[in-house]
Amino acid sequence: MNADQTASLQGPRIALIHALEESVGPARAAFRAHWPEARIFDLLDTSLAVDLAEAGRLDEAMMERFQTLADYAAGTVGVGGRTAGILFTCSAFAPAIDAVKPRLPIPVLRPNESAFEAAMAIGGRIGIVVSFGPSADSLRTELLAMAAAAGRRIEVTVAIADGALAALKSGDGDGHDDRVAETAGQLANCDVVILGQFSMARAQARLQPLLSVPVLTTPAAAVEALRRLTAPPFPHT
Repeated sequence: MNADQTASLQGPRIALIHALEESVGPARAAFRAHWPEARIFDLLDTSLAVDLAEAGRLDEAMMERFQTLADYAAGTVGVGGRTAGILFTCSAFAPAIDAVKPRLPIPVLRPNESAFEAAMAIGGRIGIVVSFGPSADSLRTELLAMAAAAGRRIEVTVAIADGALAALKSGDGDGHDDRVAETAGQLANCDVVILGQFSMARAQARLQPLLSVPVLTTPAAAVEALRRLTAPPFPHT
């Protein structure tokens, strides 16, 4: 067996690009659970989230930073061969990620698109919980645009879990989960609820028993989608 065949059996090289350090752990956990063969590596720029929160909008300079990160990730060659796919993990930057997609020859996924597709397959009343305020309008717009492109009419309700991200950053994971659970009470009339950021996936176990509808996490859906798009043709174990 040559080196290329060995790399193929081990799984392709996948880049994860983060704007929040709290997204790294959930992304890696999702790969361990759903695609352990993938050879993943991380790029982290925490200034992206800080700068977006300060500016209140995505400017041209920030868009260019996303292209720079994506070009670097796509151009690397190492364990697993050449980078075969890119997963962005921060939900507030959909326009910047969409601008990257047509410029690269490999699959590039927004963090939420796979979960959104799964949610639309469940029902038309979709709730989203976020803990990073700038994500709220971005995710609502992104989901409505996906529904329109698919010829679907949906209702989207976004609830912001105030204080949840601050609790997580301070090391209070239980406090984060409690705030998410309290906020999700606003989404009781939805058909499905999405935890809209990678950093919130940990709250699924706390939230699901409180709701009678499915609670989806973005990391699990994204990893499964990227595996379908890039994995070599051998059985998943």
